[in-house]
Amino acid sequence: MSEDERVQFLKGRLPFLDVVKDAEKLFLSGGSRREEELDSAVRIFLEFLRGFEEIQLEGPCVTVFGSARFKEGEPYYDLARELGRGLAKKGYTVMTGGGPGIMEAANRGAREAGGPSLGCNIHLPKEQQPNTYMDRFVEFDHLFVRKHMLVKYSTAFVVMPGGFGTLDEAFEVMTLMQTGTLRDFPIVAMGTDFWKPLWPFMETMLDTGTINSTDFDLITTTDSVEEALAAIGRQARLPS
Repeated sequence: MSEDERVQFLKGRLPFLDVVKDAEKLFLSGGSRREEELDSAVRIFLEFLRGFEEIQLEGPCVTVFGSARFKEGEPYYDLARELGRGLAKKGYTVMTGGGPGIMEAANRGAREAGGPSLGCNIHLPKEQQPNTYMDRFVEFDHLFVRKHMLVKYSTAFVVMPGGFGTLDEAFEVMTLMQTGTLRDFPIVAMGTDFWKPLWPFMETMLDTGTINSTDFDLITTTDSVEEALAAIGRQARLPS
């Protein structure tokens, strides 16, 4: 952050996201001078602070992960939309990554059912634009800050079909639970045909001793919204 940027930001003339823009790319570009590293740390702190200030929840929340690339009318989009409606009817806030595709569908279903619909959006060069079905959303520049917010406020997680980002989110949640960092909240993987090829690889990890058999207990797989809601209801903190 230049001295002029600092002055403009402190006077409220420079938008927050202009201050942190491309900060993660710079932060991960290698070693820097101590002043630049401190500057990156300040930007990251400010982004966390923005998230804490903006995300205010009154009840239990379920985060839905999934690809931004599915379109309305495709089976996984429609399934996520139905899930969003079901969660809202049960009294849960629905939180997503705030973008299109699965995220849009879950937010859309929640709004259609009259429930709270939130998002944590990320700046990406191509596909990540905020969807229009959120009551409130926060935009982030750092993927890891955004991911922290998606995990911090939720008592259950639904993983819909997706790419590297979705896998990263799902496995991080599982790692946090496996290591005892996060309470064992329910994880529901929806789209059984999509996830089926993953299980032989997990069996290989089990056979080689890199995971335990109990780690499989962290995940429920289903194509049924009713089964997903039941799995969440058994373990997550229920609405009062």
